[in-house]
Amino acid sequence: MTLTIIIIFCSLLLFAYLFDITSSKTKIPAVILLLLLGWIVKQLTLLFEFDVPELTSVLPVFGTIGLILIVLEGSLELELDRSKLALIRKSFIGAVISLLVLSFLLAGMFHFFGNFSFRDSLVNAIPFCVISSAIAIPSVRNLSSSHREFVIYESSLSDIAGVLFFNFVALNATYSLSLLGTFGLQLLGIALVSVVAILGLSFLLHRIEHHIKYIPIILLVILIYSVSEYYHLPALIFILLFGLFLGNLNKLRNFKLVERFNPEELEREVSKFRELTIEGAFMVRAIFFLLFGYLIETAEILNTDTLIWSSVIVFAIFAIRALQLKLSGIPFKPLFFVAPRGLITIVLFLMILPEQNILHVNKSLIVQVILLTTVIMMFGLMATKKEKKKSVNN
Repeated sequence: MTLTIIIIFCSLLLFAYLFDITSSKTKIPAVILLLLLGWIVKQLTLLFEFDVPELTSVLPVFGTIGLILIVLEGSLELELDRSKLALIRKSFIGAVISLLVLSFLLAGMFHFFGNFSFRDSLVNAIPFCVISSAIAIPSVRNLSSSHREFVIYESSLSDIAGVLFFNFVALNATYSLSLLGTFGLQLLGIALVSVVAILGLSFLLHRIEHHIKYIPIILLVILIYSVSEYYHLPALIFILLFGLFLGNLNKLRNFKLVERFNPEELEREVSKFRELTIEGAFMVRAIFFLLFGYLIETAEILNTDTLIWSSVIVFAIFAIRALQLKLSGIPFKPLFFVAPRGLITIVLFLMILPEQNILHVNKSLIVQVILLTTVIMMFGLMATKKEKKKSVNN
């Protein structure tokens, strides 16, 4: 039985790798194939009556670790300079405004048609309003560099803003000026944690001479994130800042503190660290979507009771995205289609407390929205010819 499990596990991850390297040719997002593969494995276990333990509780663990590694991977790839300021501003404003507008729109619909409290409606609406960096970033590899950068910034900032907004709404029963002050202190707290942690981790990355050095750094990053989240600090900000710091050492050499780390030598270490992060993110992301596909019931995909709601939500997602791109002056195609929901949607959905659940929002609705937005992105990118490299920085 042990060898059988090893063979199945390795085969599934090799299939995931095959999906990843062929997605640029087939234009089929790997996440769809991973979900399908996980679902097929579930049907085979039922057919051959394999006894598989309950795996539902494992899903949030892989989801959280995947989120950390994906945001870290994306931030390591970003370059900071003055020419990117307009792009960063547009990405940030677009991610936050679309998140807020769509959240309140969907919350209003849940509240009006379901007669649920507006707070519970808002908590359940937010997961649908966050662009999945886990799906968006790998899907735009063939686009121009400016479009890729926009998607990386937008989806990463959407993840961060979505988690911040969700925690702010879900963890507070009432809202007041004092609460805003508390939120400001939390931002200050994570800023201080980030500075200390970034300097400490950079020092370790530079000084550790043992042949095992990158895994401990990643474990420390996950640990710092988890402890910060435990105390309700916006820990994804730390992940983003850490990645930006390591990815832009060449632009920070003028700072005396950075100079002490010997930037040239540290950059070589960062290059190896980046490679390990990319491969780790791939593995965790693959396991997460395989596991989620395994846990999907066929009836949840074909649930006609939620199909109307999922269609309305997807229509609202792309209507607001069209408006966002229009107002931002960003090229409509192909970025209009890049608004998939995925890992972060599932993670936030699993974080909703039982007493905050509402009837309309269930696993069927989550699955349908993820599949619809991903399929729309797939066909949109397939229909879009490889465009000339147009800058969205202006």
